[in-house]
Amino acid sequence: MNKQPLKNVTDEESKIASRRTFLKQMAGVSLLTLSGSGIASATVRDIIHPGKNYHYEPLKSAHKNPKSLHSRILTRHTNTEDFHSHSHKMLSFEHAHTGDKLKLTYFERGRYIKDALQEINYLLRDYHTDDIHPIDTALLDQLFDLKQTLGINKPFHIVSGYRSPFTNAALRKHSHGVAEHSFHMQGRAIDIRVEGMSARTINKAALAMAKGGVGYYPQNDFVHLDTGEIRNW
Repeated sequence: MNKQPLKNVTDEESKIASRRTFLKQMAGVSLLTLSGSGIASATVRDIIHPGKNYHYEPLKSAHKNPKSLHSRILTRHTNTEDFHSHSHKMLSFEHAHTGDKLKLTYFERGRYIKDALQEINYLLRDYHTDDIHPIDTALLDQLFDLKQTLGINKPFHIVSGYRSPFTNAALRKHSHGVAEHSFHMQGRAIDIRVEGMSARTINKAALAMAKGGVGYYPQNDFVHLDTGEIRNW
């Protein structure tokens, strides 16, 4: 989707200022290089267990050290039959609008790596407002399966990842193709390209997987994936 200019809204200014303060605090620990010239990798420190919906649960160590990175863990509670077919899963990204690059293993030994997911959440942030939102791990697994289906090791070029309600509403004013309740606002959708590969080829591979929603946009040269019901357009 082509980037559209957003109107300045007075009541959003304080929110955006606080978001940027938060991002400055994150900059010291982020592995991403904002210039887009570097590729980051995450270490295995915190883990997330597979499933569909997650929530925070305190660990026993939290009472002894509340500030510990291990004081909370995202646990998952549904079907895990597909999650152990690979000992580890790696993805590469390049963001078309920010230039950010990332290559890392996000899943290893039957568990999601929390540090890696945080890096992915940051790269796939709403680049208009700098809002960050958790990206559905099922969406990451769709991307991994798509990579395997296509037989590639190239990065996915990101056209759109997470989209805040503010940005989504602004984009809807310029395009009828933006859904009012877009999965992008839930961290459950992504628009991608692959260098040297047609959107038609990517679309065919995504449809063959029969997972979630697949949207084909040849005029803008990208494919949409989401973790909703199986459907295509």
